[in-house]
Amino acid sequence: MSNPNSSVNPLAAANEIGQSMWLDYIQKSLMDGDLQAMIRDDKLMGLTSNPAIFEQAIAKTNEYDNVIIDIVKQSPDITQLELFNQLAIPDIQAAADAFAEVYEQTNGVDGMVSLEVTPDLAHDAAGTIAMGVELHKRVNRPNLMIKVPGTTEGVKAFEALTALGINVNVTLLFSISRYREIAQAYIRGLERRLNDGHKIDRIASVASFFVSRVDVSVDKALDANGSDAAKALLGKIAIANAKVAYGHFVNLFGSEQFGKLKAEGARPQRLLWASTGVKNPEYSDVMYVEELIGPDTVNTLPPATMDAFKDHGVAESRLLRNLAKAHTDISALADLGISLSDITDELERGGISSFVEAFDRLLAVMAEKRQTVAS
Repeated sequence: MSNPNSSVNPLAAANEIGQSMWLDYIQKSLMDGDLQAMIRDDKLMGLTSNPAIFEQAIAKTNEYDNVIIDIVKQSPDITQLELFNQLAIPDIQAAADAFAEVYEQTNGVDGMVSLEVTPDLAHDAAGTIAMGVELHKRVNRPNLMIKVPGTTEGVKAFEALTALGINVNVTLLFSISRYREIAQAYIRGLERRLNDGHKIDRIASVASFFVSRVDVSVDKALDANGSDAAKALLGKIAIANAKVAYGHFVNLFGSEQFGKLKAEGARPQRLLWASTGVKNPEYSDVMYVEELIGPDTVNTLPPATMDAFKDHGVAESRLLRNLAKAHTDISALADLGISLSDITDELERGGISSFVEAFDRLLAVMAEKRQTVAS
């Protein structure tokens, strides 16, 4: 299907509506011109990375081989983690530099590039804070976001990092309750910083709310149920869950509590839609983009989803449409005896495990690459 208005780039059109499109991908060669073209032509406003993305970039290409050779020659005893840092940080710095103009033009709202703390720290608040501070110093770019998982300990680390004035992307959020914890932690962090006598007008944060994985898990439970009522909910709960989260965002950041911080220049912590690549081939490949476009939000898109939306997506503000229906759909799920909170709890645990596995693969790739290129 072609775009009904092919003269309009849907990515740029979404930006006009108030949603920032970020790219969920990084690779050294991306900085050779493609990234700059996307910023110019598609109004790309930021970039996210994670261990799995770096693992693919380093393992599946030879772009990093010469750098690995040079690093290992200079530091033969370097750890695999530090070797990775010395590969990843220059990529993140180059991406941040590419977005520097966007960062300035948006007064520090956009132009952000995310780098994640290691996933083995998901349940270690102190370790997360320490690594967040270290990465913030090493990258040394104002438009860096430190990526922290939204676990119980991650919430604590996020509040502390916000109080230190560090931009944070809180990731792996699946449930409304966890999202609300994160939003409140952001407000507490800003309040702490303000009470310590520091400015809060250039702090940016996003809450990365995962979408497609919710449908994957919920649809399995609906298929197992097999009733007509269950079939009617297939492919609907992930978007409903996101819309309800957005309703909370609107209420909280329009509240009197946040108003006092807003008067000091604070920005709302935007919701970022993550995991927006469609995993069920029977669904539209742009459904998690089209249905979640609305003001003061971000969508981070894997390359294939970005290409699909640019090709045949329609940019309309749909996020606040059918909000009552979203609540009804979630209630209907509970009426079927399917617990969304149990599913999202399991998704959080599974998300952490998958990131740990990706990071373990990444360190194994480091070991293999250094052995191969150094021999």
